[in-house]
Amino acid sequence: MERAPLCITALTGLAPLLAALLLGLGCATGGGASTDPSDPNAPDTTTGPVSAQAPEPDASLPNAIPEDEDPDPALDPAQTGPTAGDRAARAMEGLLLGAVVGGQAGPIGAAVGAAAGMVYGAITGNLPVGGGGGGGPVASERDREAEMEEELERTASLETEIEEELRRQEELLREIERQEAEGIAPIEAPNQGELAERADPRTAPAPPELRELPVGVFEEESVVVTAGTWSNPKQVKALQRVLDADQDGAPEEVRYLDQASGYLVRTEHDRDYDGKLDAWTDYEFGAVARRSLDESGDGQPDVWEEYRDGRMVSREVDRDGDGVRDAFYTFENGSLISERHDADDDGGIERTVYYQSRRIVRVEEDRDGNGSLDTWSYYATSGDEVVLRVERDSKADGKVDTFEMYAQLDGQTVLTRREEDVNADGTIDITSIYEKGKLVRREIADPSLVPL
Repeated sequence: MERAPLCITALTGLAPLLAALLLGLGCATGGGASTDPSDPNAPDTTTGPVSAQAPEPDASLPNAIPEDEDPDPALDPAQTGPTAGDRAARAMEGLLLGAVVGGQAGPIGAAVGAAAGMVYGAITGNLPVGGGGGGGPVASERDREAEMEEELERTASLETEIEEELRRQEELLREIERQEAEGIAPIEAPNQGELAERADPRTAPAPPELRELPVGVFEEESVVVTAGTWSNPKQVKALQRVLDADQDGAPEEVRYLDQASGYLVRTEHDRDYDGKLDAWTDYEFGAVARRSLDESGDGQPDVWEEYRDGRMVSREVDRDGDGVRDAFYTFENGSLISERHDADDDGGIERTVYYQSRRIVRVEEDRDGNGSLDTWSYYATSGDEVVLRVERDSKADGKVDTFEMYAQLDGQTVLTRREEDVNADGTIDITSIYEKGKLVRREIADPSLVPL
């Protein structure tokens, strides 16, 4: 910063003014007799000292001082008010203080402040701040010094803050210039549509991003990972980096880099900082390929995820923590296309949901739990996500024998028509018509089925 040289130059220019002012003050307040020979009132100095008889004090006056007592210096009129020395000292201190305070406004402010402080101190014998000091000369001097030190500290602190802010602004400008030079588009806040897509569970999630951390925060060592340790098909010579930020002996993060290629091959995390690892991620060519999670906190994985081309392609979950995977989700082109559920943990799938453009189009179920599908529900492909038709295998013979059609009425899904193949000959025997969800008519094609 160029402030200090400018201020010193401005203060140097005030030196002649200060000298003249102090000389005038000394002549005006020094109390000495005039030595000008042309002055008729000047004493004759050529004949030696002249003795003068001091007048005797009048005892009748209330303020008269007895001859046998020394006068109180505090009552001596000559001792009231600042002396020439006080004025000179205050002028110099005022000049310095004014320069420091005015320096916050630049070189011109420093010069103006110095001049104002000097004149004020020379005339009044006090500083512009701190007053006359009612605690005596020593106390006043200490107060003035303390105030000057505080002001200097505040000034230095302010200058430091300004310099830091300027440095941050310069770094920001350099970063913007670098991005512009490299053609990097600025990061824009996501719009409502993007936020809704991210929150949609039927959108394939992106892999977790790894925090950028300086290498110095890790403890490094070379390790050899045998084949099969992490589902790695062959031995890996890796550089292990361990982050234990709280120094409790339990790492919050562990990274493994292949020493031959430099690629990241695996990370392990303690996401809830309870001292136990609960996320394990495998990488291929530096990109996330697989991840397993411990969501229950028992130390065992219960979620398994796979990623490809920057998106999740499958997710399998052990929902009840028995070690058996019972929910399976499949993604294609960034969207969920199916989910399968094993409701009774027998290893079979009792319910499968199919999606198209992130909307349900069909649901297949094994409602009696015999291992064979017996119910198929079809949904509207436009408008609201509602069921239109249900087909059933009511006899568990692998053939659909019942067809139900549905419609929307006052926001409710109601049955409008049911067709049944009662004798399993492949033709509809009974047709039931419903209005507002209630049976109003039944048509029977085979008279042998009457009465029902």
